[in-house]
This record gives sequence, structure tokens and C-alpha cells, in this order.
Amino acid sequence: MSDTKSNAMWGGRFAAGPDAIMEAINASISFDQRLAQQDIDGSRAHAAMLAQQGILSSKDAETIREGLLTVLSEIETGKFAFSAALEDIHMNVEARLKEIIGEPAGRLHTGRSRNDQVATDFKLWVRDQFDAAEQGLEALIRALLAQAEAGADWVMPGFTHLQTAQPVTWGHHMMAYVEMFARDLSRVRDARARMNECPLGAAALAGTSFPIDREATASALGFDRPAANSLDAVSDRDFALEFLSTASICAMHLSRMAEELVIWSSAQFRFVALSDRFSTGSSIMPQKKNPDAAELIRAKIGRIVGANVALLTVMKGLPLAYSKDMQEDKEQVFDAADTLMLALAAMTGMVGDMTANRDSLEAAAASGFSTATDLADWLVRELNLPFRDAHHVTGTLVAMAEAQGCDLPDLSLADMQSVHGGITEAVFDVLGVHNSVASRTSYGGTAPVQVRAQIARWKESLG
Repeated sequence: MSDTKSNAMWGGRFAAGPDAIMEAINASISFDQRLAQQDIDGSRAHAAMLAQQGILSSKDAETIREGLLTVLSEIETGKFAFSAALEDIHMNVEARLKEIIGEPAGRLHTGRSRNDQVATDFKLWVRDQFDAAEQGLEALIRALLAQAEAGADWVMPGFTHLQTAQPVTWGHHMMAYVEMFARDLSRVRDARARMNECPLGAAALAGTSFPIDREATASALGFDRPAANSLDAVSDRDFALEFLSTASICAMHLSRMAEELVIWSSAQFRFVALSDRFSTGSSIMPQKKNPDAAELIRAKIGRIVGANVALLTVMKGLPLAYSKDMQEDKEQVFDAADTLMLALAAMTGMVGDMTANRDSLEAAAASGFSTATDLADWLVRELNLPFRDAHHVTGTLVAMAEAQGCDLPDLSLADMQSVHGGITEAVFDVLGVHNSVASRTSYGGTAPVQVRAQIARWKESLG
């Protein structure tokens, strides 16, 4: 085949042929330049340790330190020229360091490999994302607590199957999301603690013969300890997978709440009004106020779960230790982290700004025979009926109310006694929605006294 035909197969972008394709598939600098800060932090810690151990002269270590700070400054100010020919952030930084300080730059890589270097850089970056997620979740939980406290005794319908089930309080519903996102917070903290072991010093896969001090570099970089096995240290990406799995569960929770906000802000429900800051108008229908931020949060889970599946698939068949496949670990994590932080911030903003419509909530709470369970409980408690019999009596009364076009509290005592003669006037004390929620005083129940106790517990926990 002629060169002309061969080049045509590669397409215009790769007109130079196989060399251009290899450079394009091999280079990661287009995305791993995000690790610049972490790469330079790791190199500074490594150089300081080499000097401390007498592997590097103090003069060379200081020259390297100053040169790395210059490189970082150039990157932060946008003056650094990244090169795909140099493949990755590590080689780009090292090449520029050599241009600045000369021969001492070549001594920096003593006792390490790009394998432990990239694992360390990536761990440092993911650890920062866990910290950011922790802050974002704490802010969202505080916003939910504020909503719960404001409406601790406001009644609203509780749903199962999106059908009216029993009355609950607005505060109780908000606190359900506090518990949900608090589990995410727990997972973030747990995963961060588990991943905080330093790969640096594992070298390519077997450690190094140089007398390095891995405890020193681990401490300098804020790790709890060095990773205990050099093979595992360079091939482990569990920390990234745990971030993605934690992010996926959190995104699922955000999507569930976003779905409720979409429903609640509709004209059919009118439970909440979202602020203009998190809504948009229609290009053709002037009456519309669309909950676009909530809808986009609801969709973001696709990207995050997709990233989780992608990295699991990359890692599933890799033998120990490092394989080039693992270069595909970063883009998904970068995108998922950006997506999660944006979704958390948007949800926090929406929750902080939204206004609950107390009148609509209460009107809906009183509809749909929502106090039927209270009636059944009353029959058990006051008339000593077996619950199954009470359930049957209540069902008959619900059917009667439905036929009359009214709710249970609107039936007359005579109507009720026609179904069971033992029913007394006292039954009406439990049929109101406020009476219903006030009676649910079991731990974790919807009674305002319980809701306020849970709010106080969480406020104390968050400090």
C-alpha cells in the first residue's frame, strides 16, 4: 500500500501516520495537567526526603525546590507550554525543571518511578475531592436543617407509590433527606480515611535499593502511613473507585430529591416555589417557570454512574502491577468530581432558596383519606378490635366517604356507627391531620416533638 493511501486511512488529523496516532493515544497531558499541583507537591516532598537521607545534596535539593516553585508559578499564571510529545504532567514538569535549573533536575527521579508518582498524584487529587464533597454535603445538610426547623409542625401528605398514605410534617420530610445525605457524608469520611496511604517510594513495582524514608514523604504529604506493599501501591485504584461509588450513591440521592422538587413545584402540586435563580422561563409560553436546575441534577447521575462503570471495567482484568490501561482512570474521575460538586452546590442553593407553601401542603395532607390508619389504630386501641377487623371497618368507612364525596372526618357519627356500633364521638379527635402527626411520637416518627429532637441532634453533631 502506498504512503498516500495509508495516510488517507488515518484521516486528516493523523496525516503524519502511525507516529501521530501513537502520540495521540499515548499522551495524557490534555487531562492530567490537572494534577500539576499534586505532582509538584509530591516532587518537593521527595526531594526533601532525598536530601534528608543523604541521597541528594542539600544544594541540589534547594535548587530543585526553587525550580519546582517556578514551574508551579508558570502553570498557575498560564505561562507554561504543555507538550503532548512529553506525554504526561510528570514529564512536562521534569523537562521544564531541567530547562530552568539544568543538571540537578535529573537527580529528582532517584528512588521513584512514574508508576508510584502518578499513583501519589492521583491519590492527593482524589483526597482533595473527598474533602470538597465533605464540605458540600455539610452545607446541604445545614440548608435542609433550616427548612426542617422552619416547618417542624407543618403538615403535608406522606406518600407511598406516590399515593397519599399518612400525614407527615414538612420537617420530617426534610429530615429524611438529612439522614440520606448524612450517610453520604459518612461514606466520604470513611473512604477518605481508608485511602490515606502513600504510594510514593514503591517505585516501579518492587520498591527501591536507595535508603529512602517513606514515613517522611508520607507525613510531608499528609498521609497517615506509607502503603505497605509496593505491588499494590502502584496498581491500586480502589480509592478512585470508592470515590466514584460514593459519588454515585450521593448523585442518586440528589436525583431523588430533584425529582420531588420537580413534582412539588408543578402547578398540580404547588408544594414549593423555587427561586428565579434556579428556574428558567419558556421561550414560547410566558406562564412557565421551569425547574431546570432540579432536572439537570436529576440527569447528572448518568455521568457519575457511567464513570463508575467505566473505571470498574478498565480495572477488572488487569494483572499486577501497573498497566497502561490505568491511564484511563482519570478523565472519568475528573468529570464525576466536577459534576458532583456542581450538583451539590445547585441543590444546596435550591433548598436554601425554596419556599414551602404551607396552605397547599396542609390541604393536600387532609385529602386522600390520609387519616385512615389513625382510625384503624383508634379502633384497635379504644374498642379492642383485632387489627385485621379494624382494617376492614376502616376500609368500609373509606368506601362510604368516597361514595359521599367527602373525607373521613366529614362522615357523621351515625354513618360511622352504621358500620360499627361501638364508635364514639371521641374518634374525631384522631381524624384531624394535626392530631395524626402529633400522635406519631415513636423514635424517628413524624411528631413535631420528635422532629425537633432530631434537628437538635444534627445541629449539635455538625457543630
